[in-house]
Amino acid sequence: MSSADADQQLRGLTAAEVAERVERGEVNHVDDSSSRSLGEIVRANVLTRFNAIVGALAAVIIVVGDVRDALFAGVMVSNAVIGIAQELRSKATLDRLTLVAAPRLTAIRDDARVEVGRDDLVLDDLLVLSPGDQVVVDGAIVRVDELSVDESLLTGEADPVGKAVGDGVLSGSFVVAGSAVMRATAVGDDAYAAKLAREAKAFRRPRSELERGIDMILRAVTWLIAPAGLALFFAQWYGEGDSLQQSLVGTVAGLVALVPQGLVLLLSMTQAAAVIRLGRDQVLVQQLQAVETLARVTLLATDKTGTLTTGSIVLEGIEADEPLDEALAAIAAADPQPDPTMSAIRTALPDEPGWNAQGRVPFASSYKFSAVDFGERGAWYIGAPEVVLPPTDERLGRVGALADDGRRVLAVGRADRLAATGVLPTDLRVLGLVVCVDEIRPDAADTVAYFEREHVTTKVISGDNPRTVAAIAQRCGVAGSDRWVDARDLPDGGDEFGDTADRTVVFGRVTPEVKRSLVDAAQSRGEVVAMTGDGVNDTLALKDADLGIAMGSGTPAARSVAEIVLLDNRFATLPGVVAEGRRVIANIERVARLFVTKTVWAAVFAVIIGAATMSYPILPRQLTVIDTLTIGVPGFFLSFRASHEPARPGFIRRVARFAVPVGIVTGVVTMVAFGIARSELVGLDRAESQSTATIVLTGLGLVAIHELMRPLDRYDVILLMSLTAAAIAAWSIPFVADFFELRLPGVEDGILAAAAIAVGGLGIMAANRNGDRLVRLASSLMSRTSRTSRVGRQK
Repeated sequence: MSSADADQQLRGLTAAEVAERVERGEVNHVDDSSSRSLGEIVRANVLTRFNAIVGALAAVIIVVGDVRDALFAGVMVSNAVIGIAQELRSKATLDRLTLVAAPRLTAIRDDARVEVGRDDLVLDDLLVLSPGDQVVVDGAIVRVDELSVDESLLTGEADPVGKAVGDGVLSGSFVVAGSAVMRATAVGDDAYAAKLAREAKAFRRPRSELERGIDMILRAVTWLIAPAGLALFFAQWYGEGDSLQQSLVGTVAGLVALVPQGLVLLLSMTQAAAVIRLGRDQVLVQQLQAVETLARVTLLATDKTGTLTTGSIVLEGIEADEPLDEALAAIAAADPQPDPTMSAIRTALPDEPGWNAQGRVPFASSYKFSAVDFGERGAWYIGAPEVVLPPTDERLGRVGALADDGRRVLAVGRADRLAATGVLPTDLRVLGLVVCVDEIRPDAADTVAYFEREHVTTKVISGDNPRTVAAIAQRCGVAGSDRWVDARDLPDGGDEFGDTADRTVVFGRVTPEVKRSLVDAAQSRGEVVAMTGDGVNDTLALKDADLGIAMGSGTPAARSVAEIVLLDNRFATLPGVVAEGRRVIANIERVARLFVTKTVWAAVFAVIIGAATMSYPILPRQLTVIDTLTIGVPGFFLSFRASHEPARPGFIRRVARFAVPVGIVTGVVTMVAFGIARSELVGLDRAESQSTATIVLTGLGLVAIHELMRPLDRYDVILLMSLTAAAIAAWSIPFVADFFELRLPGVEDGILAAAAIAVGGLGIMAANRNGDRLVRLASSLMSRTSRTSRVGRQK
């Protein structure tokens, strides 16, 4: 190409050509929204199984009954509001981060340099690249002046990459040295970074164990609703002779009792409170369940750059026979476009000696050194030791040892004058070695040690040289960091890939696709994987992991797919998140036992009522009193207790171990008391009998709380006494008692209620304290039955 043609090429697009491309849609518009849209957020929190069940039951009550009996629907509204508010808060925070990070660029148009926004670029635009610029489109270099780019956000490779005319540059790169003019070859969703981000957003991570457990409970309730509803309705309509309205209200009361509606609300409230607490520590939680998931993590897959290291390079030492501080300070000061290593020297040696630079040879990846001529002080050369040192120099052995330890080494030498560009002078005398190192985060070692104590395996996955990564992992205390592999040598897939991934701790030269494969391989072996990262190259793995953790300084793509964003970029924040997650899990599990106990006794009610064809023992509004005193208020306080128990699998099994026996005892005793109250022996009318049943249910609920909190501390005693006082007040304060149709018991029904609470309380204590024995007995009986059945078939 002639000089005239080159000049014509660098005049850029005309205004008409830009307008033409805009009309064709060849614009760099990328959907980098930080999270779901407002509509998606509202739909996700409103259109749920739980809301469908509760909403349908509330609609029945509003149509045929007293609106006071529809108070339970408030839980549905509160739960949706909490979820929507939390996600909107996270979205607003991320949108602010994205706006602050939005780059301004210099383009050549109509033979002039103009500043444009990222979204204003079009295909074939000419971009001027200078040190510090972020590349936002894919392109090809058309003019270059010793350009080096940092592609670590795309590849994980920390070392700058030199570029020549005709070379491609991918979006997501940063210019660290030199300058260039680049023609945009792919914009918008066609750019490499946008493709990775779009692919990552297409994946949905499986829900947490608490969510799955609660959804399993709701699914079981969904299946119970139809048969239980029919049994309750016909038992009251045909058997009891109730009116249609009375039968429907009683049926809804029974079905509402089946649904553990407050459990969903308390889970959201507890997680939201955890999110607020973590927010004070600069942790942005985008999804509520992320707090729980981190507490269950068994494998932490972490990136090197930006996580274990700060991303900066520091001068560790100078190995020389004579002082070189002044010369190095002068060399660094003379570099107009310092790369990270030269910047580290300048930071460590800020006092410029005032040497006058009379000429220089800029660094280039083709010859791997730079030089500065200081006149009478000589020409000073600094560069890669394998280039600057003679092949027989003994110091090459030292260089190799330092490199194996993760150090970056430069050789410094002096000659009388500069040689031609790219050529070393024959009189060059190498005077020493400059040792630099990736700056380790000061809290990285302590954080790694914390996870090791908590039996969480740490693995380092990076696009950098595996030896360098392994050395840094060792300095951070990562166990087994000597077991490293170059990801290019990994098997293609299958069991061999999984076996290699399982026994290896450090992975280098890893591509985005291999990162994802490593996460998937660990998950297939039962690991709960948390992935940390900050670059576009991390997005696929962040999305596939059970929990994605991004740095606040990371790319918008990484932040948008992660559940947790560390706004202060501190790896050491994670232990606090783990502790918060453990508190949430332990407390929600404790509270879930209360809610599922109610579901069990409600199912017992349905069975007994259907078999005996009798009316329902409580009104829906009385159920609100029971829920408030025995589940809602105590559940709220229990959900905020301190707890440091490690997360364990088996949520449903442990909840059932408490809830099933306690719920059966509660249901049977309450129905017996209700039956006796309505019998000729006592002779109470339906309203009086329902009030008595409400007293019994409330009393047995308080006994269940006592069992759940054992051993009690001072605050537990205060809570129980306060709940008991509130229950007495509910029956004693006239307007409250009238609203909920609660009647103070007389002598006979008072004795009946007290006896039922005493008998039921003893039964609850026995069932809870012998629960493990009952489980073993049930397992033994099932095993014997299975063996008998097999023997019978064999005969």
